[in-house]
Amino acid sequence: MATVTHEMVKDLREKTGAGIMDCKRALADAGGDIEKAVDLLRQKGLAIAAKKASRETKEGIIGSYIHGGGKIGVLVEVNCETDFVARNPEFQELVKDIAMQVAWSNPPYLRREDVSEAVLEKEREVYRAQARESGKPDHVIEKIADGKMEKFFNDSCLLEQPFIKDSSVKLLDLISQKIAKTGENISIKRFIRYQLGE
Repeated sequence: MATVTHEMVKDLREKTGAGIMDCKRALADAGGDIEKAVDLLRQKGLAIAAKKASRETKEGIIGSYIHGGGKIGVLVEVNCETDFVARNPEFQELVKDIAMQVAWSNPPYLRREDVSEAVLEKEREVYRAQARESGKPDHVIEKIADGKMEKFFNDSCLLEQPFIKDSSVKLLDLISQKIAKTGENISIKRFIRYQLGE
């Protein structure tokens, strides 16, 4: 079994924001491999987030972000379970980061479930047609369309997008990490983006 040093725990904490004991356990389970330990903590965070997802979120804050010298403005409502977490600087930073993400990416949807069947079918048909045009065989066309649909979700749905400050993490995973850390459910209720002249 690999020796888990204080420096390894500190490094893992800085990367993930997880607690000291969680970091020690993850490093021990991963045999001292930091990257494996990060994956283990992410999985644990997702499991914790899934358990808390059904809990009601009636507190939170509305955050704003103005970009480009006042040319783009975003309002976002992010909810949590208690006023205590809503006042926490880390939660407030998360809300600001989400508002910045919306300003940067201008997503039309919050989650993939928000995309209508009509839009999904239209997109899928475009991808099928592109695959046919490039001479792909029929048995490959659906696989290509599936892959392009995943890219569509990554581009169009806020929660599916890579986080602007760390592209190795999807926004949904970032929120799951914060849920694991705060012990409360956190959800994005709604957002709106304004652009001057639109």
